[in-house]
Amino acid sequence: MTDTGDISLSDLLERYAMLRDTIQGLETERDELGAQIKAALGAGEQAETDLYRASLKVSRRVEYPLERFREVFGDAAALEVATVDRKKAEALAQAGDLDAEQLRALAVVKETQALVLQAKTR
Repeated sequence: MTDTGDISLSDLLERYAMLRDTIQGLETERDELGAQIKAALGAGEQAETDLYRASLKVSRRVEYPLERFREVFGDAAALEVATVDRKKAEALAQAGDLDAEQLRALAVVKETQALVLQAKTR
């Protein structure tokens, strides 16, 4: 931490603004590089440095399309779960208020990819 006892408030603000702008620029560059690396890894390429190996971590999220859910289970059920989330729909199925098989058939799994750097010194 920097000792700021002798620095004016304007100087502090200037330093803060400079750091914020630098961080935002670095984050933008990081995001752009990450997108390029993800695309290359997704195409089957491999990337590593002396210290890191890059890989893609895939996570999945189940969603239920609202219109199809409404068609299958009706307006009241759609309204009840649409204002909450997937857990609420699954809880209704577990309680027997919704048909669990129909709910599973209705599910849509969404995948997202995250770039992961694995230390090679393990």
